[in-house]
Amino acid sequence: MSFFGRRGDTGITAPDDAVRLHLRFVGEVQGVGFRWTSSMVARELELTGWVINNPDGSVTAEIQGAPAHVGAFIPQMLEAYRHRPIRYVVKEREEIPVDRSEHHFEVRY
Repeated sequence: MSFFGRRGDTGITAPDDAVRLHLRFVGEVQGVGFRWTSSMVARELELTGWVINNPDGSVTAEIQGAPAHVGAFIPQMLEAYRHRPIRYVVKEREEIPVDRSEHHFEVRY
């Protein structure tokens, strides 16, 4: 298996050393394309998982993949908003068990 995991008709297969993070973002994260941007960054990094808006105005995401790619997610999000800065913080960050049945990144509604 490559560093990026295996990509095939069924999507991305998590590498053997995959990690999964549960994240909750607060601040200016709704109405600014945050879920769409998250999905684009995740797909570029070949991460699986999901992102969803919460009723309290925060956004929750779970991201999974190679440790270096998971670690690059937040810096890539900052870069994505470099020309149109928004204010947000990661309120929760927890490593959780890997979901080996997951093969895509999705925006949930």
